[in-house]
Amino acid sequence: MATHRSRALFHGVIVARGHGMIGRELCYFYATRSVSIRKRITVADHAPALRTELYPEIEPYDAGMLPLDGRHQMYWETSGNPAGKPVIFLHGGPGAGASPAHRRFFDPRHYRIVVFDQRGAGRSTPLGDITDNTTPHLIADMEVLRRHLNIERWLVFGGSWGSTLALAYAEAHPRRCSGLILRGIFLCRKSEIEWFLYGLKNLFPEAWRAFSGYIPEAERGNLLDAYYKRLTDPDPVVHMPAARQWGRYEGACSTLMPNPETVAYFGGDVVALGLARIEAHYFTHDIFLPLNSLLDHAGRIRDIPGVIVQGRYDAVCPIISADDLHRAWPEAEYHIVPDAGHAAWEPGICRQLVVACEKFKHL
Repeated sequence: MATHRSRALFHGVIVARGHGMIGRELCYFYATRSVSIRKRITVADHAPALRTELYPEIEPYDAGMLPLDGRHQMYWETSGNPAGKPVIFLHGGPGAGASPAHRRFFDPRHYRIVVFDQRGAGRSTPLGDITDNTTPHLIADMEVLRRHLNIERWLVFGGSWGSTLALAYAEAHPRRCSGLILRGIFLCRKSEIEWFLYGLKNLFPEAWRAFSGYIPEAERGNLLDAYYKRLTDPDPVVHMPAARQWGRYEGACSTLMPNPETVAYFGGDVVALGLARIEAHYFTHDIFLPLNSLLDHAGRIRDIPGVIVQGRYDAVCPIISADDLHRAWPEAEYHIVPDAGHAAWEPGICRQLVVACEKFKHL
């Protein structure tokens, strides 16, 4: 079996400056079985320029609803090249659902692009259902989908909660992953959940006041419990206003600069219900994994080629989590985008994600 060094393409930290990495001087760590050699090169001098822009909109060539059990049905779609390299997109939340724009990170001539909505999210049914909805269920669902599509291995792409699920899946099924592209790292530790619920008030006090102020003062000592009680109430008159408040709060904190479109998207009824109810469900139950499980088992993924893209000013998923992950997985390529927050559509983050997908075309 190859060692971590012999399998790695390059190691170390790459800090993206300005508007991308093309033509900029980078430090790569080339590895052999016996020694790692650090060499400075200029990408433009040694390789054709990599694309940095999203691909044009495309439509799926196949789609369906996959029965998972007697209750849940999962929406899936495939687009791009039916004979291409498989890549699976994992949406955030949990519960946010995927959108047509998510297909655009990938070259449709090269990739067989698999997009799906996780249990209870987006076009999967029932919307917002938390029955039998846990991280182990989602990992198993990915395997059901992989077998349904007759895919042996796939490149796994996920951001925010999508990075959480990607790590959990890769640690459970490393041989099924040809690579990992992760953005806005969320390890779902108690400190991260506490930051989301209370710490964000230090950066977004107006958004936090609206979020916390929706809950009666007597219940604000445990915002998660107060929201979870309302979000799981069967009456839409109770759960929908709470869901919209949660969604708008997360949307308001997701970008470096104010973006009303992002806030409106997160506050829309379909996204808000799936996102808020399922997030609160997973947060309440520590994502149904042992504490610190993702970092403790990072050794299982060290032979998988990987890229981590992190906004320096990501308020929703602060950079400390990406830093901790890279320390546990030093073989991964690590890009810190200096002028970005959390969202995948932040210009610098979007460029780095497209570049990562372009690189994996040649691995």
